[in-house]
Amino acid sequence: MSTRTSGPRRRRWPIVLLAVVAAVSTSGLVLLVAAGGPGVGHFRTPEARQAYDDAYADAMAALPEPTATHDVATSFGTVRAYAWVHADNPDATPVVLLPGRSAATPMWADNLPDLVEHRTVYAFDTLGDTGLSEQTVALRDVADAARWVDEALAGLGLDRVHLVGHSQGGGLAAAVAVRHPDRLASLTLLEPVMTLGMMPLSVVLTTIPVSLPFFPQSWRESALNRIGGVSDDEVDPGDPLARMISVGSKSYSSSGLPNPSVLTDAELGALPMPVYVAIASDSSLAGGEAAAEKARLIPDAQVKIWPDTTHSLPMQVAQALDAELETFWAAHP
Repeated sequence: MSTRTSGPRRRRWPIVLLAVVAAVSTSGLVLLVAAGGPGVGHFRTPEARQAYDDAYADAMAALPEPTATHDVATSFGTVRAYAWVHADNPDATPVVLLPGRSAATPMWADNLPDLVEHRTVYAFDTLGDTGLSEQTVALRDVADAARWVDEALAGLGLDRVHLVGHSQGGGLAAAVAVRHPDRLASLTLLEPVMTLGMMPLSVVLTTIPVSLPFFPQSWRESALNRIGGVSDDEVDPGDPLARMISVGSKSYSSSGLPNPSVLTDAELGALPMPVYVAIASDSSLAGGEAAAEKARLIPDAQVKIWPDTTHSLPMQVAQALDAELETFWAAHP
């Protein structure tokens, strides 16, 4: 297993940023200041693209070296996918990871060392969001978003996978499960936003100073810390993942990226695959206990509220979560 180099305090700032970006981008406040209508995601300037590419490369350096890098053609653009091939366990159903908003593949740095020990793992950069995927056609709705995932899986020759999504990626994974269920051996939803319920109003109100640029910087920083539950001395903006998220969220236009849609009771009850749902105990953006209760409508669901976690629980409880997920996947080959 790869050595873990980042302690809890060092990871707190990316945890804050992940929560804030998820809250701002799905609360609807961004739509008040962004150009309306579906569009094609893009960096605002060539200089912004270069700054992001540099930050992305630094953040990727914290991950195990991928076995292969793929750029997969779909109807909506080219999807960047990384593979960690497990040569000693070729028959194990592979895992595919979908990241949260503005987080891209590097958000899985704390999880990959464990996951790749047991089976082949793929990670996608979201089409229409920051990362190295290149969108060329607008996504009209969440059905289009689910379609590019299905097409990317087909392009990689992946007939059956364990699909995992965090935050907005959880909402995307759920959309794939509803529309392309035959592709999935299982579904894992980690704090999926706007999937099992709407964003809590308290979180939406707290994001106002962060999402509107004319607020004083001190107010914005205070809101960041309040959402993430940290003090000033716990902030490390020099963390490579934090820098990548920060640069991307400021320099990339993703106003046309469809938000997840809340699944109906009928859709939840019709999911045919085993589903694992992880909800944070504190400041959950997925909906907390109410979301967990709704998830229990899924016929074959394992639902857990993880104690002492926030929205970025894949980072906060990486090793324990990874072990639990491998047990779940092994039980559903």
